[in-house]
Amino acid sequence: MASNFEFTDKAQESLAAAIQLARDHHHAQVHPAHLASALLNEGGAPAIQGGQQQHSMFAGAIQKAGGDTTAVHRALQKLIVRLPAQEPAPEETSLGPAMLRCLREAQSLQKSMRDSYIAQDHLLLALLKDPNVLDVLKGCSVSDAALKSAVEQMRGTKRVDSKNAESGFDALNKYAQDLTALAEEGKLDPVIGRDNEIRRVIRILSRRTKNNPVLIGEPGVGKTAIAEGLAQRIVKRDVPASLICRLFSVDMGALMAGAKYKGEYEERVKSLLDEVEKSAEQGTPVILFIDEMHLLMAGRGGEGGGMDAANLFKPLLARGKLRCIGATTLAEYRKYIETDAALERRFAQVIVNEPSVAETLSILRGLREKYELFHAVRIMDGAMVSAATLAKRYLTARRLPDAAIDLVDEACASVRVTRETSPEEIDKLERRKLELDIEIHALEREKDSASKDRLAISRKARADIDEQLRPLKSAYEEERKRGNEVADVRRRIEELRAKADDAERRYDLATVSDLRYYAIPDLQKKLEALEAKKAAEEAAGKVGNDVVTPEAIAEIVSRWTGVPVTRLVATEKEKLLKMEKIIGETVVGQPEAVKAVANAIRLSRSGLRNASRPIASFLMAGPSGTGKTLMSKTLAQLLFDSPDAMIRIDGSEYSEKHSISRLIGAPPGYVGHDQGGQLTEYVRRKPYCIVLIDEIEKAAREFVTLFLQVLDDGRLTDGQGRVVDFRNTVIIMTSNLGAAYLNENAADGPVPPAVKQNVLGTIQAHFPPEFVNRIDEIIVFRPLGRSSVGKIVDLRLREVQERLAERKMVLDVDKPARDYLAARGYSPAYGARPLQRAIQSELLNPLSVMILGERIRDGERVRVTFDAPHNRLIVVPNHEGTGEEMDVDEDAEWDDEPQIVEMD
Repeated sequence: MASNFEFTDKAQESLAAAIQLARDHHHAQVHPAHLASALLNEGGAPAIQGGQQQHSMFAGAIQKAGGDTTAVHRALQKLIVRLPAQEPAPEETSLGPAMLRCLREAQSLQKSMRDSYIAQDHLLLALLKDPNVLDVLKGCSVSDAALKSAVEQMRGTKRVDSKNAESGFDALNKYAQDLTALAEEGKLDPVIGRDNEIRRVIRILSRRTKNNPVLIGEPGVGKTAIAEGLAQRIVKRDVPASLICRLFSVDMGALMAGAKYKGEYEERVKSLLDEVEKSAEQGTPVILFIDEMHLLMAGRGGEGGGMDAANLFKPLLARGKLRCIGATTLAEYRKYIETDAALERRFAQVIVNEPSVAETLSILRGLREKYELFHAVRIMDGAMVSAATLAKRYLTARRLPDAAIDLVDEACASVRVTRETSPEEIDKLERRKLELDIEIHALEREKDSASKDRLAISRKARADIDEQLRPLKSAYEEERKRGNEVADVRRRIEELRAKADDAERRYDLATVSDLRYYAIPDLQKKLEALEAKKAAEEAAGKVGNDVVTPEAIAEIVSRWTGVPVTRLVATEKEKLLKMEKIIGETVVGQPEAVKAVANAIRLSRSGLRNASRPIASFLMAGPSGTGKTLMSKTLAQLLFDSPDAMIRIDGSEYSEKHSISRLIGAPPGYVGHDQGGQLTEYVRRKPYCIVLIDEIEKAAREFVTLFLQVLDDGRLTDGQGRVVDFRNTVIIMTSNLGAAYLNENAADGPVPPAVKQNVLGTIQAHFPPEFVNRIDEIIVFRPLGRSSVGKIVDLRLREVQERLAERKMVLDVDKPARDYLAARGYSPAYGARPLQRAIQSELLNPLSVMILGERIRDGERVRVTFDAPHNRLIVVPNHEGTGEEMDVDEDAEWDDEPQIVEMD
């Protein structure tokens, strides 16, 4: 029945929604109330009053007319429910007479306005002619004249000459956010510092031509905050008269979202610019802030074949009809903006550098009240200092002040979560109480004397827990109540300040004086009294559970990076002081190496090391099998509780100069340039780790040169130009250079000075002097003597015992057997490596046969003795074998002839 009418896409969708609404209510005919409800709830969800930005034209018009969209929605629903319904539901739903009159009125408006299609604004104006809809609006205090004026204001002078013309109506409110309105409502965070940048932006905006600043800086340095600071200055009238205007932040995502058809995105941008131009003509100038400005160049033009949005901006920028503030990073500015000289010359650059730690601290102190109010916590000033310094020191991949603000935010959230859940002590007692309740319930059914005695004990234990819980819960509830009271007072002060600012803008001086000289000071006195009481408790040593401390900030940093920046506890201090003993239990016979490593770690954890270099860098030289690689694994276990917390690089894999790209990533333009390097990516993900470079003498000279900046400045630039921080790593390089001198003079005890000089001379002759000079210490490992190998035998047998412990077996190896293993496993040339082979062939292989043959069973003692006549070890069986036994004889000759088994 609506076939004689030409609708826009949105008007057609609204009409279809109205028909569906009538069907849902079993109505035979569509009433104007159905259409009004469909227009109000465009998109399927009821319109929300306040806060959330409205996307329904009807809802936006009601708000501009001073009405309540929620009240109108409810009134329309009541009207729809009162319409006559049919049971069962009618098979067809037609347009009622009132609805047809409404559509004809909309068509008449379309023709009088010389539009090609009936749009939503035509339908809205036509609905004002319906008495039922008009009564609903008047009942909600919305006059038809005010609503008509609002619709005409949103429509503007645009013609409806396409089916998607509504996308251009009220484009500023649809695709941008009014920062000045948010500043008036007090919803923007205070902007601390950046005065020079804001003044530079104001000067550029005040120019006659090329009055468009572009903020260029790394992510997180505060480019968006500069625009928000300008909005706050505009609201306070702290700008030249030419800048008394509205500042809108363009949402590029909203502009692109849902633009399905070719030209629709460009039409939205054009309608936005037309509205800005029209606002200037009407005496309400608008400045646009475009965050991620490079999206103008990388927009729909590259996808759909149409031109990008930048070409729509150029004419207005050239004529000075548009004032625009852009924001982008330096890399994206070079990639997208500088390539278009016509666009680039219209903008004046404002470089936004990363603030210093002191400036970041000022910013954090300015934001402190906002975060305290939101999280209902109190932030100590020391926590602010820790956030600024630790973010600069450890979060090197991010920029201040963003990194420091995130630290404070997460620490506040962590304290808030802890405060709003039961303390661990109460939680443990509650769980124990629940266990006792279950036990008491079960014992009450029993009649024997033992159960009754146990029941009495359980009831007494439960009563004791109740006694313990009562004061704990009372203190916890009192703390929560006080914290909530402080948060409530702060919230009320903030609300009154916002009201005072609003009254001052309206020149309501009576309200301003009442609020600022009576209401707010009274609340501030109450807040000071509450905080003084809390400060007295803290001075007495009782820190509340709603306080963000420096330790809380350090804990967040440790959680993010894995770097232990928290204060040393007593157990860790003891471990660091006894480090030589702990490492020496695993790395045998190398006291000089153990001492050097322990000193470096202690220096780092005490905070006395050079903060611009790695924790330590060692070149460990010595024969094979003396414990160089084992030292790295032991250190990883000690520092990170895992021997795998290190990256191992084999120098022999980098003997060719071109293979270095595998470490830092291929440069742009080469295959795999987007995958990152083996070393740099690992350290970026785990900045606190051990970097083990095995047999570095086999690597190419370019490989060694690459590590000069790592050893000196603690940083390395990868193939994509990103700087990777190595200041929290331990660099350990191993080498076999000079091993021949050590093997010739193998003996227990320290390396003779002459031999050590020969080894160092060999190292200095092989590596360039600038590389050797950057290493903290060159450690020459001793060749292992027989006494050291004996200790290693004990360590390896202990490892075997740990494996047997799973089967509850006990390993018993007598002294002659241990001496035999030490003799078999000792080699001056190969170190302790032959020992593992000797243990496997002499002990583990025979033992596995005994276990499989059930001659030694789970839970029994495994006795190993030395057979002197035959010069071998014997694993003594505990039982006779249950099946065929295998004679493990190394000299046995095996019959190669295949055995043929005849089948019956």
